Amino acid sequence: MRTALIILSFLALFLLPEKSRAQQVDDYIQLGLKNNLVLAEKNLSLDKALNGLKMAKNMYLPTIGFDFTYTHADGGRSIDLPVGDMLNPVYNTLNQITQSNAFPNIANEQITFLPKHYYDAKIRTSMPLFNADIKNNKAIKEQVVTLGQKEIEIYKRELVKDIKEGYYTYMSAADAVAIHESGLQLARESKRVNEKLLDAGKGLPAYVIRADAEIAQGEAKIVEAKQQQQNAKLYFNSLLNRDPQDAIELDSTLLSNKTTVPDLNSTFAEREELDALETNIHIQELLVKMDKQVFLPKLNAFVDLGSQAEQMRVNSQSQYYLVGAQLSIPIFAGNRNKLKIQESEISVAEARNKLDQAKQQLQLAVQVASNDVIAAHRNYESSKIQVNAAATYQRLIQRGFNEGVNTYIETIDARNQYTSARLANNISTYRLLVALAKLERESAAYPLD
Repeated sequence: MRTALIILSFLALFLLPEKSRAQQVDDYIQLGLKNNLVLAEKNLSLDKALNGLKMAKNMYLPTIGFDFTYTHADGGRSIDLPVGDMLNPVYNTLNQITQSNAFPNIANEQITFLPKHYYDAKIRTSMPLFNADIKNNKAIKEQVVTLGQKEIEIYKRELVKDIKEGYYTYMSAADAVAIHESGLQLARESKRVNEKLLDAGKGLPAYVIRADAEIAQGEAKIVEAKQQQQNAKLYFNSLLNRDPQDAIELDSTLLSNKTTVPDLNSTFAEREELDALETNIHIQELLVKMDKQVFLPKLNAFVDLGSQAEQMRVNSQSQYYLVGAQLSIPIFAGNRNKLKIQESEISVAEARNKLDQAKQQLQLAVQVASNDVIAAHRNYESSKIQVNAAATYQRLIQRGFNEGVNTYIETIDARNQYTSARLANNISTYRLLVALAKLERESAAYPLD
């Protein structure tokens, strides 16, 4: 409980400063969430999953298609019809009775089985009446969409942390440049004083030479610090998908403001990773359900409206309609369905095991992040004391040197101590902010839209 209160007090001091700073950092975060390329790719994947869900829903709708078949054949099997042999004697008798030729003789017929110049054109409408696979597939697609949404939220939280760390790194590098430039000014002032003392016959040439060396060393450190600042700038702008040389606004009130924060409790219960793993378990369970329903019948209905005839004739006799239903029931598949069910059940067990592992890892991560915040804050408080002590010591030594009490070497040592203390305070300050950003990430505390 005491640890949690300490962490909350740290958060109150550093994590959520007042409006000016929060607005500035949040603007960069919102810009990153809008422009980041990896996030854009994940949004495209989510759009694909949403499109798959729409397709699964549309499986319930009927399908309508037009089919046209044209065939022509000659030869093949045939059947002889002796209609002439059967009817010609009758026709001859009728002609004799009527004393006319009203009933002419006809020839025997040969009917082939293969049609000649035959067509069949139809519009078929089919619709599933009962199909468990369609229902289960729709449910799985819904879970895939949910999983995609959780993956986006997971990356957003990671991106927020990276943006904050990148911003703090740039701020630290900028402060380091300012610290080295301040030290360089002190070295140049020391050289000016020593040159005047030398001109007055009270100084030593060695002091001027030492001052030149100190100035050269300070200039080299400034070049190195500016290079680190430039690298931090490139990385930060890449996170925001901006031009690498875009300016980054510095926040001079980064640690000077205080406000209240909600009770975060430093838990991992809000982590989207857990929701994603729960969704994965649900998907695997739906696959088991689908595999177990493999023996359920599938019933489809269809209606055909068309025309069929030879010689491309279209009339009332060629037109037709056909209504039907198709029932499909699997009976035996060599136990493959049973083995598939067992495989899916193993996948469910694996998914549950991953969830248990994730809970354990996330709990550890939150505890480690909390400990890092406590340690970083202690170092930060210690560094502030060191800065104050080094500043006081440097002033006293410089005053003593001006009065002829202390040596020039002591002033150099005092300035170096002061510069080192300021650099250490700079590092500890931003390490604390980075530790707070990591704790915020591990506890899923940053509010996402």
